[in-house]
Amino acid sequence: MSKRIFQICFALFAGALFAGCGEPQAQVLPQTKELIVIESQNLKCNDSVLIFTPVQYAANNRQTLPTLFLLHGWSGCYKDWSNKHDIQEISNRTGFRIICPDGFYNGWYLNNTDTTKMQWRAFFDQELFPQMKERYNMVPDSTFITGLSMGGHGAVNLFLDHPENFRAAGSMSGVLDLNLTSLRDTELAKVIGDKKERIAQESAVTRVAEKAEQLKAMNKPIITTCGYNDVYVQCTDVFSAKCRELDVPHIKILSPGKHSWPYWGFALEQHLWHFQKILNGDNMGY
Repeated sequence: MSKRIFQICFALFAGALFAGCGEPQAQVLPQTKELIVIESQNLKCNDSVLIFTPVQYAANNRQTLPTLFLLHGWSGCYKDWSNKHDIQEISNRTGFRIICPDGFYNGWYLNNTDTTKMQWRAFFDQELFPQMKERYNMVPDSTFITGLSMGGHGAVNLFLDHPENFRAAGSMSGVLDLNLTSLRDTELAKVIGDKKERIAQESAVTRVAEKAEQLKAMNKPIITTCGYNDVYVQCTDVFSAKCRELDVPHIKILSPGKHSWPYWGFALEQHLWHFQKILNGDNMGY
């Protein structure tokens, strides 16, 4: 099935150099930031995706690089991360290509119970991931996914859907138990409808049991981080307890912090540090 993709490329810098009274000579550096808009049948609308490529590799977008899918939280959009933190600088410094899709204001990275509405998980599996894989020559051994809050829920669940597509996953302040969010009976209900059983079925703390043996065999860890004073710290605690019960490889880090952008900027650096160690095959302490 053919799909329409619209692309806007942002040049890092464009300028003109003048030599005496001669004609100006344009100097344009490689493109490092791209906006791709995917017309999606699963979403019933377009999805905007920001991609940040390290400047040192931007001349060749087909080059296989470590890649991170970075998901935003509830009430956010694809621009949230780059509006709050310098994602291009982080990409340049770490060497990771960073992909920021739109999970929409209240999408929850789930398929809506009403099939006439947004099917985000199907969009990721059938459209976004395959297109990014083809476009950027991604390989599973260097592909990662993480996100904040609602995006932490989404990142872990998308990883659990297809761990073979990723090397590891992460959650920052993630809603890893949907029963523990104050939005359960209001905003989340707009996605799951009256299917209350989906609350447990879609929660990462429940779903991790489905893939426990596979995750142990593949040694694909999940990095869970949260602030001590975060409203969702209990989610990280119960998810970690379940992973310990199942012997699923995971790393839990709690530190001072609230449900806030300063904390998520700090947490992103933690996740990328761990992902780089995993990528390098370094000692992870186990």
